[in-house]
Amino acid sequence: MSGVSEKSELFDYRAFVALIEGFEQDYKTDINTETYFGFPIEPLFNIEKSLLTTGQKNVAYFSMEFGIAPSIYNSFRLTRPMSKENQFYSHEVFSNYWLCDYLFKVKTDKMLDIPIYGGGLGVLAGDAVKSSADLGFSLVGVGILWNKGYFKQNFWYKHGQVPEELTWDPATYPGLVPLKNIITIETKEGPVHLRIWKYYVYSHDKKYACPIILLDSNLEQNAPSFRKLTDQLYRSDEVWWKIYQRLILGVGGVKALESLGYSIERYHLNEGHAAFALAEKYIQLGKIEEFKKYQGRFTYTCHTPVAAGHDRFSIHDVKRILTDKYAQAACALGKETENSDQINLTYMCLNNCQKVNAVAVKHGEITRLQFPNFSSKIKSITNGIHTHTWLSASFEELFDRYASTLGDWRKNPENLKKISELKGDEKFRNDIFEAHQKNKNILIETLKRWDLKTDILTIGWARRIAGYKRPALIFQNVAEILKIAYEIGPLQIVMSGKAHPNDDIGSAHIEEILDHIDQLNEHRKVIKVLILENYDTYFGKLLTNSVDVWLNNPLPPFEASGTSGMKAILNGVIQVSTLDGWVVEAEKDDIGWIFGYRHSGARIGHEMDLRLNEDSQALYKVLNEVTKLYYQTYWKGNLDAQSPWIDKMIHCVGKSSFFNTQRMMREYRQVMWET
Repeated sequence: MSGVSEKSELFDYRAFVALIEGFEQDYKTDINTETYFGFPIEPLFNIEKSLLTTGQKNVAYFSMEFGIAPSIYNSFRLTRPMSKENQFYSHEVFSNYWLCDYLFKVKTDKMLDIPIYGGGLGVLAGDAVKSSADLGFSLVGVGILWNKGYFKQNFWYKHGQVPEELTWDPATYPGLVPLKNIITIETKEGPVHLRIWKYYVYSHDKKYACPIILLDSNLEQNAPSFRKLTDQLYRSDEVWWKIYQRLILGVGGVKALESLGYSIERYHLNEGHAAFALAEKYIQLGKIEEFKKYQGRFTYTCHTPVAAGHDRFSIHDVKRILTDKYAQAACALGKETENSDQINLTYMCLNNCQKVNAVAVKHGEITRLQFPNFSSKIKSITNGIHTHTWLSASFEELFDRYASTLGDWRKNPENLKKISELKGDEKFRNDIFEAHQKNKNILIETLKRWDLKTDILTIGWARRIAGYKRPALIFQNVAEILKIAYEIGPLQIVMSGKAHPNDDIGSAHIEEILDHIDQLNEHRKVIKVLILENYDTYFGKLLTNSVDVWLNNPLPPFEASGTSGMKAILNGVIQVSTLDGWVVEAEKDDIGWIFGYRHSGARIGHEMDLRLNEDSQALYKVLNEVTKLYYQTYWKGNLDAQSPWIDKMIHCVGKSSFFNTQRMMREYRQVMWET
């Protein structure tokens, strides 16, 4: 058969299970000739054959983190007992209702999400792989098996966030299997041995799948210090950890693909963390002329304008760890200038990947300002979300009920733009609000001990906590928010988010939020404020589909894209947002209210100039309008279905037809991989 390698022709069930370490002892009850942890196994044979076939346009998608969200989407089944470490049943709450915080926890009978992600970058990567499976792409994700995850979060009054080590058990995690393949990276401090694990991401209809391979240094043959290299995601207390972890992803990732015999046409680097993949290919090809020919097979996505998102390492530190040939390759590819004493991984990607993209139209503008020497090659492909993961059950039922208008929206999420045709249908206007209220009731039931109400305006804010995201902006002047609650109508505010364990500024923001919540205790009859510990994909879905208003207030132009608001608009949740990231592309679509500072011109500004006073005043002005319109729309169970509030909900869903990863991955294929 033309273009088909012998190894792909011979791939079958026996070849599949022969790769799995400990199959007979641990996995044979969950994997058989028909099913893989309860899902059909045939799609796995098909994708493996495709990845083993020469001449196929196979893509390797490298990412330091993958938020796959199996607790809320495509959950595998396990016949043998799952470790209790993989079950996450209770969460603490910090609120201005002290007694409840002391007496109760939020109980959630759910599986711990496979803890190999830290935030939005990882969730985006997971959604990208899921949409690749939906589209039948021949793609493999390449990442790291983080044995200690990111971290477990605890809130302590007057201390803010107190990180705790997370433990989980990969060996009993449904769908995750270790392979027999062991690869080795040579360093000046000795060899680093890495086991390959594999997890399959299925399409929503279970007809297709894409694998994710994960590298793990927790092996007995490694030195004790090397065994811990893949413990904690984004460990950054010493540069040693950062260099090794990026070496594992980049160099180890390329070696792992070759160990599995995969024929890769495109290497897509999701952020600069995987830049050392370029160094590995540079060494393999031997001559700079050959490498330059190969560069067309590398593409790169830049996700942030924030300085901390761009890795720079001193050449001294690099040479201390990398063998001479790798250090020389890093210097050849990653120095910004001939005399530079640093290796810049962002520059390495920009300079050596043929195609480069930013993650929103505005972010493309900012990235070209930051890196003017590469402006001609920087394209914009706006991020999205995986519709089938983040859509609530009530809105799924709603869309099915109006299938005569929306068509096959599951196969084609872009069909949701047709919802505008229902804008004049009074029954639909009532139905969309009722679907939202069902979601809100689930939130109320989850937090029932805190006595929230379904007819009170509820505002949500949840994402990674960092300075430029301004998490405490709504509390900048507490008297103003209290004035709204007392004079217009009561408020409920539900928040969640994690700061990096070493981010002192982010932790200070959490401490500030806790302090404001504490001060609001005496006002809890008109304003309830809760912040939930251990923000994850489960809480992300719960909050984005159930609050009335999604608050998004980063400092422009430092939010590259943001995706939490995309999840919210899919479920008809109205936006209150600054003009940044993806929102710039929805400004004219009446999806809510836009407030605050607007960036323009060639000067980017500084991420520490937070503009808190002027933007908080703009926010309070908008919240006055929001609160008035909400209570004009819905008061004591009575709905005005003709209210502009319902128009905005419909506009939100319609705009979500664009902000999905199915469209995004099609653009990647057309713009980044096929030309």
